[in-house]
Amino acid sequence: MMKDADARSTTTARPSAGESHATERRHLDRRSLLRAGLGLAAAASAGGTLFASEEAEAAALRAPPRVLSLVNLHTGERVSAEYWAKGRYVSDAVRAINHLLRDHRNNSVHPIDPKLLDLVHNLSRKIGRKGPIEIVSGYRSPETNALLREADHSGVAQNSYHMRGMAIDLRVPKMSTRQLQRAALSLRAGGVGYYPDSNFVHVDVGPLRHW
Repeated sequence: MMKDADARSTTTARPSAGESHATERRHLDRRSLLRAGLGLAAAASAGGTLFASEEAEAAALRAPPRVLSLVNLHTGERVSAEYWAKGRYVSDAVRAINHLLRDHRNNSVHPIDPKLLDLVHNLSRKIGRKGPIEIVSGYRSPETNALLREADHSGVAQNSYHMRGMAIDLRVPKMSTRQLQRAALSLRAGGVGYYPDSNFVHVDVGPLRHW
């Protein structure tokens, strides 16, 4: 009797073919709804990203232009240029700035990192500078860097950011080197070196550090 009861229980618990198909359809319907939901979520996310990108582009177009005013103390050359406008860097102005910041010892020109131009622009705004910023050193060729390093091991790095167009040594008339250093440090945009004896501050767009 126990065996028959077990058999009947087992037979009663087994679903019919129709019930099995219905269960499979319900599972398929759930999976379809889940995939559809994920698809809508992905589309919404992509749409949100696209919208955010369009908003950022529109904001850049509305942003005021960026102007740099520089004078090279070694050559006496001056540039006052709108180097960024309507959301992009102005190629002619950037070329003029690259030329001014060249290695004056051998006239080699190297592309200056745009982030460095933005750093100097932000520094100029921070200190309220209207006139040109004086450039002590911009790009340095490897030959010039080796020459300076041989003359002064303590003040010239072997792998200087100057050689990558990522560093500038500068000063501002009628502003102390200490004030300029503090302003540069407040930007937290890269490296800041303090050289009071030579009356300049080094700024670069490398890692955040100071000396």
